[in-house]
Amino acid sequence: MSSTADPTRMDQLQSLLHQRTGPLTRELLLKPGEFGLGKVPARQLPDATTNMVCGYCSTGCGLNVHLQNGTAVALTPTTDYPVNLGMACPKGWEALTVLDSPDRATVPMLRNASGKLAPVTWDTAMQTFVERFQGIQKQHGPESVAFLSTGQIPTEEMALLGALAKFGMGIVHGDGNTRQCMATAVVAYKQAFGFDAPPYTYADFEESDVIVLIGSNICIGHPIMWERVMRNPHDPEIIVVDPRMTETAMNASLHLALAPKSDQTLLYGIARILIENNWVDHDFIDQHTSEYHEFQEYVAQFSLERVARETGLLEQQIQRFAELIHEGKRVSFWWTMGVNQSHQGVRTAQAIINLALMTGNIGRPGTGANSITGQANAMGSRLFSNTTNLLGGHDFANAQHREKIAGILGIDSEVIPTQNSWAYDEIIEGILREKIKGLWVICTNPAHSWINQTQCRDILDRLDFLVVQDMYGNTETVQMADLVLPAAGWGEKEGTQVNSERRIGLVKKLRPAPGQALADFSIFKLVAEYWGCGDMFARWESPEAVFQLLKECARGMPCDFSGIDDYEMIDKAGGIQWPYSADGTETSGERRLFADGEFFHADGKAKFLFEDPRPLTEKPSHRYPFILLTGRGTVAQWHTQTRTRQSAVLRKLYPENPFVEINPADARALNIRPGEWTIVESQRGRMRAKAMVTHAIRAGQLFIPMHYETTNRLTDPVFDPYSRQPSYKSCAVNISREGF
Repeated sequence: MSSTADPTRMDQLQSLLHQRTGPLTRELLLKPGEFGLGKVPARQLPDATTNMVCGYCSTGCGLNVHLQNGTAVALTPTTDYPVNLGMACPKGWEALTVLDSPDRATVPMLRNASGKLAPVTWDTAMQTFVERFQGIQKQHGPESVAFLSTGQIPTEEMALLGALAKFGMGIVHGDGNTRQCMATAVVAYKQAFGFDAPPYTYADFEESDVIVLIGSNICIGHPIMWERVMRNPHDPEIIVVDPRMTETAMNASLHLALAPKSDQTLLYGIARILIENNWVDHDFIDQHTSEYHEFQEYVAQFSLERVARETGLLEQQIQRFAELIHEGKRVSFWWTMGVNQSHQGVRTAQAIINLALMTGNIGRPGTGANSITGQANAMGSRLFSNTTNLLGGHDFANAQHREKIAGILGIDSEVIPTQNSWAYDEIIEGILREKIKGLWVICTNPAHSWINQTQCRDILDRLDFLVVQDMYGNTETVQMADLVLPAAGWGEKEGTQVNSERRIGLVKKLRPAPGQALADFSIFKLVAEYWGCGDMFARWESPEAVFQLLKECARGMPCDFSGIDDYEMIDKAGGIQWPYSADGTETSGERRLFADGEFFHADGKAKFLFEDPRPLTEKPSHRYPFILLTGRGTVAQWHTQTRTRQSAVLRKLYPENPFVEINPADARALNIRPGEWTIVESQRGRMRAKAMVTHAIRAGQLFIPMHYETTNRLTDPVFDPYSRQPSYKSCAVNISREGF
């Protein structure tokens, strides 16, 4: 450019290269945020902050929400919350973003005569709901209507739904999607300890010198818990039992890549080695357990040779596993869905519990037989949803329990069912057998998540009337609904959640729900009024009023939290673990159960439980030569991606297309190249997935993340006989290049 160029022209060109005003400049400006926040974007400068718990997974992280004029505009992890200590995963950071999605359900929708969902008023929606469901019950009986709930809404909403459905509407059968993740742990604890009681606190991650993770990829599934492991000052041995080289296994001292679903055999073999070497705590066993001698005789058959043969592990690996348990002073055993989602999950979980009991690794810091929960409020669901048990861990079949709950709630005990509900799979089967004609689905997506998806969708399509209550209008189940009720999401309502370590945390309403969407609590109150049982729930006037009722339901039970005054007390304390009874004996901020060696059976002892391992229900064959494993894909994905796909940031952190992990040897044999489209097929269906060639998966096995819509076309509908939890983790499949 010549030296005589027009100065005005030069200024114009310079302004294009370096703009000093405009949206992209002001949006990037940082200002002091006060409230200990450091610098924040100027447009999100808060005038106040408040704390609440995250609404994704069971970790229960504390989030510091930034407010402008009382409305949430941003968030950061709470630095002094005892769960996450200033850390958050990508889902937590994006928790507000997904509320602004254009896919939010904002008005009630009713399927019209032309078969399309069309907007209606709340009055029309409620009248239709009541007319159709009451009409079905009149024609087919009270058990012809059922509900499927969730582990994602606050405890008070779960309790109101369960009470409304079973006490007010006469519904007998209702279950939650916690059946898909935690039922095995619930039953295992109830049978072994006498109550559903995860015994640990997250501090145990930092106090163990040996950490055993079985079917648990916490690097991905519960990354904040993995951060707690990384804070451990004792340089712990980390043992990972998992067929796949997961992200967690890559960081292990010892990775035991056993054959799928052979973990029960392995654990019995470890018990035998411990017994043979006298590496057991006889004092603890004698004083605090029962049926040990029967267990001792039983595991004698699990020789080192047998265990190596059935698990595919080397004998020295098995021996080293036992040695590490013996050498540890504070050994903690942890499991998640790799154990729970199995055809023999309950007895496998109890095989883990047995190891903790026989070595005295329970009730002390850094120990425990510890199930890690899945959903944000699955623990609340387990105790207070009125599905698998009567409110507060009581028993529907126990007349004294029914009288107690009826007295607390001020209702006639005759309205409380005397029988337990069908489990989730039995409800689905009940539709197929034409026993259930109407279904109310709340905050869950079975058309995506239920096992053997094609059959599930066919069954749901047979209903006379399907009501779906959700915060998004585009889920797979919403698309099948006859009536859609728009619900508020996390941050748009209030209540409490209970995390994996039994910590009760607070959810707050920080912004209005969009359009005509209502809190689930308000929807349930509306249903009660239109149904004609509103007077029964007059005392259930607000979530905090329900909290006070639930305190009384839990009083005197192992989950007693009668010492918690109100929501304000929870907020100030940074969450409170149950038990926290009114006698004030539980004062520590982080507490584990069974420190006194007392369990919840009548004799005060824990039971050793065991049973012969059963083979895979679907073994590889000539037509389907591979075993398919499923699990979490990335830390940015969550369940059916109903929420996580609403965030542009989260979508960038995981592959858009379904992928299948395949071992390089299998890929070479089938001429499958990395990134190629493949067809994965089982007896039940097929799906497209891009090949990811990796040594993380062993030859003869494949892995597909559970989050993609088509994954459950493949899965095999078999269930644990005790927990009725589906076995999502293994089935026989074939794989081929697309077009070949």
